[in-house]
Parts: sequence; structure tokens; C-alpha cells
Amino acid sequence: MTVGETRAAVVIGEQVPSLVRWGRSPDADLVYRTLVTLGPCTGRDLRRELDIAARRVSHAIDELVSIGAIVSRPGRAEPDTTWSAKPPAEVVSALHQARLRPGARRTLPPRDQRAATAAVLTEPLVLGDGLRHLVTRALTRERLVELNAVARHELLSMNPEEAFEPESVRAGVALDRRLVERAVPIRALGVQSPETVPQATPAPSAGRKPQYRQALAVPMKLLVYDRRVALFPVDPHNFERGYLEVTQPPVVSALVAMFERAWAGARDPQEDAMPEVVLSSRERALISLLAQGHTDVTAARELGLSPRSVSNMMRQLMDRFQVENRFQLGLALGAQHAVPLPPQDGAARRKEGPESR
Repeated sequence: MTVGETRAAVVIGEQVPSLVRWGRSPDADLVYRTLVTLGPCTGRDLRRELDIAARRVSHAIDELVSIGAIVSRPGRAEPDTTWSAKPPAEVVSALHQARLRPGARRTLPPRDQRAATAAVLTEPLVLGDGLRHLVTRALTRERLVELNAVARHELLSMNPEEAFEPESVRAGVALDRRLVERAVPIRALGVQSPETVPQATPAPSAGRKPQYRQALAVPMKLLVYDRRVALFPVDPHNFERGYLEVTQPPVVSALVAMFERAWAGARDPQEDAMPEVVLSSRERALISLLAQGHTDVTAARELGLSPRSVSNMMRQLMDRFQVENRFQLGLALGAQHAVPLPPQDGAARRKEGPESR
């Protein structure tokens, strides 16, 4: 099978779940689908087949390696490294397990020790000018309620957890809802895919929904109210030890700057999401014919159109799916299962060539 024939076949290639829906970038999804469809490829092969910049391919490979979706066979030089895709079922299973994994390994003190600590330490410890230790999670939550009540301008939130505790979810959503009702902007940054992140849904008359961006990793857990008060855990692996509250302007400014850098480097899941496109009956018929091995000329003849009309339809589809070439269009259509699988003799028809039709 030639490269051209392979590109026609990938429209209906092996069904691969969308990695975008698991919080991965469109480029990573595209490279993974290509490796599943074409088999092992080098970075050079991927750049040539996908017709995208080397930097984008390199970043996509790094992302796929980080989630264990591909493996390598080293070559003589870095561009010659051959990459292979792991089976889709195995990759999806790993992503599912990662989503369920607790966000932090916490070694909790014994129950009686926690009770004794809470009984003795019922007030924050003042550690210096503009620095307090909220010694328990209960004290921290009380302080968050107070800060929420007076916040006026913005809440910045950074969360490294891959999964949240149910109690934290309930408390956090309730606090966010009060801010949303008062039209206080919220920006949240985390590692979870957007569909797993609990967010307060605004009422029609309330403020806008909190903004969320996703990153592969974030520096720390952090809350900043109105760029004046910052809170973060004393021990990132044991939230039971409470939070530090900082109001020293230089420290708060440095934490805000760190958040802004992380925010700028993260992605907006709404911008990266593959657009859902509804095909017309004629477009579906055209794609089905191309998937069966027809050329533009023979597909046009079957549909009673001119070859130019077929070319225009394909160009319009590429624009609507926001892709750059027909190969990427085939992968996008396959991700949405936009056309049914062709008959089993589709491969035979491709091998026959135009002269036999």
C-alpha cells in the first residue's frame, strides 16, 4: 500500500478513543493516532506525514511518553528514534487509573493524636509580621469562609491533586458558588481533565463560570485572594498539618507571579477541544466513497458532481475541522466516528486501482 492509499484508509482506520477527552493536547492525540494507524515511525516520518512543525511533533512525543502511551527504539541520532504506540485499550486503562489515583500520599497521624491537636491548637499561630500558621484543616476552612466573604476582585487557585477528596469538593464548590454569585472572577489551574474538575455553575443572573486551565504539573497547592492574601499547605503531603497564611506583599507578589507563569504555560481545554462537526448527507456520502478507495474523480462521478466541487467540499471540511491536510482530516473524522466502516472488500477495491473500475 502506498502512502496515498494509506491516507485514504485512515479515514476508517482502527477506532482509537480521543486522548483530547482525557485532557491531552490535540497534537498528542494526532501523533498517537498516526502511530496506531501507520505503525512505528521516526520523528522525521511523523513530521512528513502530518506536515506540522518539528517543535509540535517533539512536544507531542514528550507528552505521550509522559503518560506511557508510546515507547521508543533508539536510532543513531535523536531524529532517527523510532516510536511505537501502545494498544489503545492499555493506554485508556492507564489514563483511567491515573484519574482515580489519590492526588497526594498523606500519612495521617493517629485519630487520638489528631483529636488532641485540634483540642489544644484552636487558634492560628502567629509566626511573624504577615505570617500565620492555620494549624488544622478545620481552622483553614474557617479562614477560607472569612476570606470568601470579603473577596472583591479575584481568586487564584492552583491544585496539583489528580483527584479530590469528597469533603474538599463539597466545601470548595460551595465557596466558589458564593464568589460566582457576587461576580468575583475565579481562575483555577490544575492537572485534571476539565470534565473531572468540580466547578460552581453560575445562575443566569450571576457572574461568569470560573476559568480553568490544565497543565501536566503545577508547582504547588495555592490560593490567593485579591492578590493580598495567600494560603498554601505547610506540608504538601499532609494537609492535616494546616496551611500558612501570608500577607507580606513581596511574598504574595512572588506567588502571584509564579501562578501567572504557570497559567500562561497551561492550556485552555475549551480552545484545544476538537470541534464537533455535523456532516451533511452529501458530505457523508463523499467521505464514505473516499474511505472505500475512490479518487476525487470517481467519487464526483458517483455523486453526479464535478471534481472541482469535490475538491471544494474537502477544503471546506478541512477548514471546519481546523486541520491542514487530508490526512489530518481523516484522523479527525475517525475520532468522531463520522462515517460508517466500509464493506470488507474495501481493501480489495483499493488494490484494484482506477483502471479496473
